[in-house]
Amino acid sequence: MRLFGKPFEVHPAQIEESLPAFTARPALLGKRLARAKAEAVAPCYSDALIIAADTLVVVEGRVLGKPADEREAFEMLRLLAGRTHTVITALCLLLRQNGRTTQVVLDAPRSRVTFRPLSDEWIRWYIATGEPFDKAGAYGIQEYGALLIEKVQGCYFNVVGLPVATLARRLEELGVWKPNQ
Repeated sequence: MRLFGKPFEVHPAQIEESLPAFTARPALLGKRLARAKAEAVAPCYSDALIIAADTLVVVEGRVLGKPADEREAFEMLRLLAGRTHTVITALCLLLRQNGRTTQVVLDAPRSRVTFRPLSDEWIRWYIATGEPFDKAGAYGIQEYGALLIEKVQGCYFNVVGLPVATLARRLEELGVWKPNQ
């Protein structure tokens, strides 16, 4: 967010993020979750642009959320090893004016991530770093998880969790940001 040169604050949304085991429409699911986050904090702001995001890792229709424990992290990483999966980071931009929501913009860009083949030893090592437990799909590409990745097709920042180029485009369309503003 600092890239946009505007002041911002982080306001975690307290919503229940229950994910289905499978979905035929992961982008729609991500948009619904991102919008729920934005709407959860909207009443706290009279005049603001609220930006919420939700990242989903999907492999063959199976939605991988945040692992609950080491066993679940191991299963997710074993499933991803040597395969390509989809990462969707859905965005919701919710504009508040005079205590009312005046505009809502939703987007859900996709990236394809290919893991290299991983031995059980590699998976256990990665789990021991502690990184998998607060990340969809049990990995973070921007940290030690980078060692697990063979290829990314699409936006790297989408995989990190905030597709900044898509966000910039949507902010411009809303008329709330442009370069040198």
